[in-house]
Formats: sequence, C-alpha cells, structure tokens
Amino acid sequence: MANSFFIMGCGKMGSALLAGWLSGTLADDTDFIIIDPFFDPSSPALAHSSVHHFTSLDKAIIAGHNKADMMLLSVKPQMMAEALADISKLAISDTLFLSIAAGTTLRQLADMIGAPKLPAIIRTMPNTPAAIGKGMTALIGNDAASEAQLALAEELMSVCGLVVRLQAEAELDAVTALSGSGPAYIFAMAEAMTQAGIRLGLSPEMASLLAQQTIYGAGALMAESDETPATLRINVTSKGGTTAAALAHIMADDGLAELMMRAMQAAYDRSQSLGQ
Repeated sequence: MANSFFIMGCGKMGSALLAGWLSGTLADDTDFIIIDPFFDPSSPALAHSSVHHFTSLDKAIIAGHNKADMMLLSVKPQMMAEALADISKLAISDTLFLSIAAGTTLRQLADMIGAPKLPAIIRTMPNTPAAIGKGMTALIGNDAASEAQLALAEELMSVCGLVVRLQAEAELDAVTALSGSGPAYIFAMAEAMTQAGIRLGLSPEMASLLAQQTIYGAGALMAESDETPATLRINVTSKGGTTAAALAHIMADDGLAELMMRAMQAAYDRSQSLGQ
C-alpha cells in the first residue's frame, strides 16, 4: 500500500518540493494529496497518477484519503491554525509533520495539531532557489522526531539543494534572516547595480545583463573556491584601482556591513514575533 503524503498548501515552495519528489524514487510508492483551494489545475504535477488535488481536507477524506503518513505544512504562518482545524479527521497517530512556515514554533504546531500524544514535527527553513535545485535548507525536530525521521527529512529537502541540521530551534530565526530572506537581498543588489549602471550611461538591457551575470558568476566562484569571501574580495582588489575606489564606500563603517546587520536584525525580529 502506498504511503500518503499530504501537502497542506502548494504554492511556489510546495510546488518546487513536489517537483523534486516526483522526479525521484519517492513517487514510486507514495500518493501525494494536495490540499489547496488555490492550486493551479493546469499544473504539470497533476499529470502524475500519484498526485491528487482537493480544495479542502473534507473532500480528500470523502475521496478515501483519510490517513497521513507524512504531511508538508506549507501555508502562511497566519493561516496555519485554519489549515489544521480539521486535521483530527485524519489518522495521524504516526504522521511525520514537516513545516516550512516561518516563525511558527514546534510547540505552536503541536498545539494546533492537537494529537493525543506529541506528534513528530520537523521545522525547516528553505529558500526560493529551491525552485531550481539550488536552495539552502536548515531543519530541526521536536522531541518526538526520531533520528530516522530527521534523516528522512534531510533526504526529502535535499531534492532542492543543500540541507543542514541545527542544534537549537532558536537558531531558525537567524537562519530565516540570513538564508531564508537572503535571496531577496541579492535580488535587491542586482536591482541597485542595474540602476547604477543605467545612471552611468548603459542601456537598461545591458546593465541588467551585466549585473545578473556578475552576481551569478561571483556566487559560482565562491561555491567552487576553497577561499573565503574575504580572500576572494582581496584577490580582485588592486591597490589604488577602480574596485578599491568602490569598496571604500561599501566597506565604510556605515556601509554594507552595517546596512546588512540592520536589515537582518529586522528580519530576525519579525521571525521571532511570528512565534509569539
């Protein structure tokens, strides 16, 4: 009998994970039950015989899907309680819950699930490059999550990139501020570099191409190099040259490092407030 993997909310991140799972061996013996009233009915995922979509949990249960071996919680934190309101209608005594909701704590999730015994819950924080298999995910489980379940969660999340295991749940707020929200910082930098290039006389198309490829190439170089980002920066900076002139502003006391600290502190504080 196939395992039942419920996906509560299947937006961009949920869809990226589902695509990865469907491309691997997990799809051989797993039924994926998507519960999402807004899921795109033209999604390629629905071409797979193992994928079933319902607009509500009640409709899935009526169709015979009443037991969850695993469940991905990928709705927005503000909608989590509503999404889990009818979960008691499912057989969930041995369900592994995998959450990608920012800020919602292990304890809060357990309270919302409301099972007679503490359910196995693993919180994860992926980021949007997961959509192309280049994501970064951190995870941690509660006391009910076994080593085998943690290893399974690592395997499940690895379809979309690298995975690290944390030592304490409190670290997830910092992870959210760094890698969870981090892609937006890079996109903002690409925007700023493009606008600066236009102001310096380049066409919008040329400035955009140069900014995007520069960020892509620099990221790839960091990933493949054994040297630290600081060393790579020094290597490209000639004394008295053009890069040094630019870095005099970027590396100033009130420059990029201070700006990034303020930005990440704001993200960290927001993540903490979502868990209160």
